Amino acid sequence: MARPAARRNRHLVAVSAAAVATVALFATTTGCVAMATEDPGSSAGPSSSGKNGKGRGDGEAGRSPGAASPGAATPPARVSAEITHDSEDQGKTVNLTIDDGPEPGWTVKVLDLLGKYDAKATFCIIGSRAREYPDLVKKVAAAGHRLCDHSADHNTAMDKRPESYQEQQVLDARKAIEKAAGPGARVLYYRAPGGAFTPYSREVAASHGMRPLGWNVDTHDWQNPGTDRIVETVKKGMKEGPTVLFHDGGGNRSQTVAALERLLPWFKEQGYKFSYPKI
Repeated sequence: MARPAARRNRHLVAVSAAAVATVALFATTTGCVAMATEDPGSSAGPSSSGKNGKGRGDGEAGRSPGAASPGAATPPARVSAEITHDSEDQGKTVNLTIDDGPEPGWTVKVLDLLGKYDAKATFCIIGSRAREYPDLVKKVAAAGHRLCDHSADHNTAMDKRPESYQEQQVLDARKAIEKAAGPGARVLYYRAPGGAFTPYSREVAASHGMRPLGWNVDTHDWQNPGTDRIVETVKKGMKEGPTVLFHDGGGNRSQTVAALERLLPWFKEQGYKFSYPKI
C-alpha cells in the first residue's frame, strides 16, 4: 500500500537529516577534504598560442574534483577559482611571470638578472621539465621566487580533453614541482598552457590551493619577434594591468634575456614595485 504523502515526506526528511549528520561527523573526525588522482598526461606546445589568459575558461560546465584518496596528506587551503590578474600589493606594481621552464642556460640567466635588479617573479613550471631539471627548480625556489603549476606536459588543447585528463595534468605537475623544489615548497598558482583553462581545471587547482593565473601583457617573446618589439610591447601594454608574460623555456630565449636586461631597470625608473599575483 502506498504511504500517505505527509507520512512519506516526514520519513524522507528524517533520512536526509541522518545522512547529513553522518557526513558531518565523518568530516569532523577524519579531516577529509576532496582530493584527486595524480597521473601523467601528454603533448606539448608553446605557452602563448593566441589565447587570452584574461578571458579563457568561463564557458564550459564541469563536475567537482574527485573524492579523497586513501592515506592522502591534507591539501593546502582552498583558494578562489577565478583567474587572477591583479597584484597582491597596492600602488604601481608589476608581476613578472616566467613560463615553460626550467631550461638549462636560460633559467639561470633569468635568475641572475632578477637578482641583479632585486626583482621577484613567479615561475610557471612544466611538470615534465621539473622532473628533468630538479636542480633548476631548486634554484628558483632558493632565490625566493614563487612557483606556479603550468601543467604536466604543456598541452595547449587540454581544454578539449576529458576532465580526468585535465585533473591529471594539473595534479601531476604540482607533485613534480613540489618534489623538485624540496621540503616545504608550495605551488601557489596554476596557469593553463596557452590559457586553455576550463571551469573544471580551475576548480581542481583552487581546491588544491593554487589560484588560476592569467596575464595582462603577452610579450609574445616565445615567437622571437626581436628584443625591441618585446620591450615596446611591455612598455605600451602596462596600462592593461600588472601581470606580464615572459618565457625561460621552449627554445632560444636570448631575446627574452636581452629584453629583461632593459626592462628591469626601466620598471624601477618608472616607479613600479615588483610584486606577485594576488592569491
